[in-house]
Amino acid sequence: MGSGAAGGPGLGSPLCPCPSPPPPPPPPAPRCSRGTRRLSETGAGTRRSEGAAGRGGLRAAASLPHIARGRGEEGGGRRSPCLLVALRPRNVEAERERFFRASFAYDPQFEYAEPVPAAVLDKYGAASDRFVAQAVRIIRTVLEKYGTYESFEVATGGRLLSKCQIWSIIRKYMQKEGCVGEVVVQLTDDLLSQAVMMVEDSRPTLAINLAGARQHWLEGMLRHEIGTHYIRGVNNTRQPWHSSEGRKQYSLKPANPTEEGLASLHSVLFRKQPFLWRAALLYYTIERASRLSFSALFQDLEQYVQDAGVRWEYCVRAKRGQTDTSQPGCFSKDQVYLDGILRILRHRQTIDFPLLAALGKVSYEDVNRLKKFGVLEKARIPHFMQDLERYMKQLDHIVTTNGLNEEELEQLLPD
Repeated sequence: MGSGAAGGPGLGSPLCPCPSPPPPPPPPAPRCSRGTRRLSETGAGTRRSEGAAGRGGLRAAASLPHIARGRGEEGGGRRSPCLLVALRPRNVEAERERFFRASFAYDPQFEYAEPVPAAVLDKYGAASDRFVAQAVRIIRTVLEKYGTYESFEVATGGRLLSKCQIWSIIRKYMQKEGCVGEVVVQLTDDLLSQAVMMVEDSRPTLAINLAGARQHWLEGMLRHEIGTHYIRGVNNTRQPWHSSEGRKQYSLKPANPTEEGLASLHSVLFRKQPFLWRAALLYYTIERASRLSFSALFQDLEQYVQDAGVRWEYCVRAKRGQTDTSQPGCFSKDQVYLDGILRILRHRQTIDFPLLAALGKVSYEDVNRLKKFGVLEKARIPHFMQDLERYMKQLDHIVTTNGLNEEELEQLLPD
């Protein structure tokens, strides 16, 4: 990671004096088909911005996922870049300065290290407005209750944790999942996101933002990254559809939106106020980006996000892939979070969630068809799914908290 990173194999980091048991040999690390080192990410990081820095404080990044810089960008051997890295404008910091100097009345002109593939832009060039009403309702409910997202974060996330407190929570969580020593953990202050899951030196590696690790939210991040992405990835390596050829053979649907929808639900699963703010704001921002220029989108978001630095980040996220951002256009990939969440909640009474985890990177729609072909012996099931009755009650609580209901979900997503 960047200069702020620290950590080591397993949990035996010098940052925490508590010893860890010797790490067992790691299982095969789930990898992206393009050979990228980046697997997934969780939002809700923090970083200094002009306004907050002037007050001597930190401002919340409003659950924005980080657009990471891959090591392959910094010299050395060429490698196939992760999609998210390839779409990161190489002049993003310079354009940010110009945008702020122009008092937000400028549309950034982004440059990329390599041309963005046309197939990628075609795939993610169209936004959906299917769930905009639900997204806006979620956002407004949070603001009506807490005033601002920053107030919501402080009120429900709890205090920021020290390094040793973070290591203690991580260790306990890894013990619950039975995967101590399998995942390298790094602590860093160099991310805009709460966490990033990568493959480093052939081992799954989780980087966690020190500035975003809050008392009541850290375990949710671990449920997202380890309890969902990592465990489903490990289970997937044992299935006959673990390869692209196998997925074709079994006619599997894409893993998303199920994968990110499930992980996003697990992020908020046991919160007292499990608002789906991040997924909702990403969905709304992308839909608006498809109709607006960068500067107009930035202005539109002010009704929901006061911090200019936060709004910049959401706009960059929605406009990545574009060169001239004065034109309407979006990169729609991040709509997958709310899309997946609502589909899973709509069908939660009929989904076999432990089986969904055991079968690996599959859609909930394929579970019943695939269960007779799956390798289920010794499959890992997240510890928080062991009490399935409690798990289902928590999903019901998420529905209620976010102002959803069964009739609405059925109308939005009819069978």
